[in-house]
Amino acid sequence: MTRAAAVGGAPDDSAAATPPQAGTLDARLAADLLALLAEEGDGGVGDGDGDGVGGGRTIVRSPLTREELARVPHTTARGVAAAFARARAAQRRWARLPARTRSRVLLRFHDLLVTRQDTVMEVVTAETGKARRHAFDEVLHLALTARYYARTGARQVRSRGARGAIPGLTRVRVHQVPKGVVGVISPWNYPFTLASCDGLAAVMAGNAVVLKPDERTMLSALIGKRLLVEAGMPEDLWQIVAGPGPSVGQELISHADHVCFTGSVATGRVVARQCAERLIGCSLELGGKNAFVVLRDADLDKAAEGAVRAAFPNAGQLCVSSERFYVDRAVLDAFVDRFVARTRAMVFTGDGSWENAMGSLISRDQLDKVATHVEDAVVKGATVLTGGAPRPEHGPYFFEPTILTGVTADMECHLQETFGPVVAVHPFDDERAVLGQVNAGDMGLNASVFGGRRARAFARGVVAGTVNINEGYAASFASIDSPMGGMRQSGLGRRQGREGILRFTEPQAVARQYVTRFGPADGMSVERYARLMTLSLRVLRRLRRA
Repeated sequence: MTRAAAVGGAPDDSAAATPPQAGTLDARLAADLLALLAEEGDGGVGDGDGDGVGGGRTIVRSPLTREELARVPHTTARGVAAAFARARAAQRRWARLPARTRSRVLLRFHDLLVTRQDTVMEVVTAETGKARRHAFDEVLHLALTARYYARTGARQVRSRGARGAIPGLTRVRVHQVPKGVVGVISPWNYPFTLASCDGLAAVMAGNAVVLKPDERTMLSALIGKRLLVEAGMPEDLWQIVAGPGPSVGQELISHADHVCFTGSVATGRVVARQCAERLIGCSLELGGKNAFVVLRDADLDKAAEGAVRAAFPNAGQLCVSSERFYVDRAVLDAFVDRFVARTRAMVFTGDGSWENAMGSLISRDQLDKVATHVEDAVVKGATVLTGGAPRPEHGPYFFEPTILTGVTADMECHLQETFGPVVAVHPFDDERAVLGQVNAGDMGLNASVFGGRRARAFARGVVAGTVNINEGYAASFASIDSPMGGMRQSGLGRRQGREGILRFTEPQAVARQYVTRFGPADGMSVERYARLMTLSLRVLRRLRRA
């Protein structure tokens, strides 16, 4: 069996197939993916037997069962340098190809995602513990991204004309030059789509990629690369390195021409400082303590349904999910009754079926953080309306979907990001006053507003990179033509849309001058030249030329 066949699965693989037992993974599939990483090491992969944190290997275990899935060797500094060298050589060839050739690769990748989605979901579910429906969200988002940049990328980076200083005598063309090799440091929570969505825009713009996924979810990133290669992407164009962020991540930044990072605010600051030292750009998508607002004219049934989807995707481990709920007191009881009822009705089994509504947290540390936030709130006077406890019968890191009320500013979960299935409901009486609470804190990633005619005006006052009306987060996140990113300490730069591909290019202006020149003609005094230019300014102003 070829490696591509082993990874891709049967050509007629479909979402209707029966999923494997949750938390398990075919050993041949894992070995095949790891062989891909080892080949890329070119002698630069550690061979020690570390404990999965700072040693020579990371032991990847499923959060669902603690079953060992793989032992991932860490890339050495020499291996990272070798990966960048291969990527640079491949990038020079790739950038010379017509844009339509690059587009065809992305479209074939899109088609492979559709037909091989079961294999992808098997890997993602085993590594993250998320519910199958949320693993499918990753496939869907990445397919949308691939198709969008395949269809629009060539136009977005095409050279364009710009107005010259002297109409008819100055011609300017602006070219979007690829930056070179883009370094991507991706997180564990959405390890398939976030490992590749930034890179797709980068390669469409003519760059290469060196990716360092989180050590706990390497296989999800590796299966993405395998499908890209099967789609026709040169293997050296997309390199994957493995290991802890403080060592391998820092080494990646020291070689990259631009860095994309998705993760915590604290680590984002470190990445930004290191990029600033090298005077290279960076794109940072960081944390969020996102607000969900229910106005008095909202459709409460739709708001409650949207609240469940906004609060508990991937057990709340999603940067754009909602944790703070602000509800007009006039509809508070009616909304809370609906929200609690829908939350209690969630199918919560821990298996790999489509019906399971919520999966596991990623680790013991994440479970402890969630439990601590709930315990702290209860001790200080908050009330648990539903949930509030671990569910070990489903797996070691499961925690119930939880709704709190009575949360105050002295509680840890008030403005700290919980990153788990815990939300707090706050009543309000005045829309202008509550806007200040919505905008409180240092973050501004995503927000949701449910309401009728008031909703649009309210949304304009929210300080967040994306605001969804009558939807939690999916309307903006799935609209790939619109930019996605954070304000304030929730990040720098944007993924998606035109902004998401232009960040990987340097604009170069090439200007050509005809007939005259910028300076006094032979025999003309500088003073006369200045008067002539002044007259030109006045004429152009009257002609309304920029």
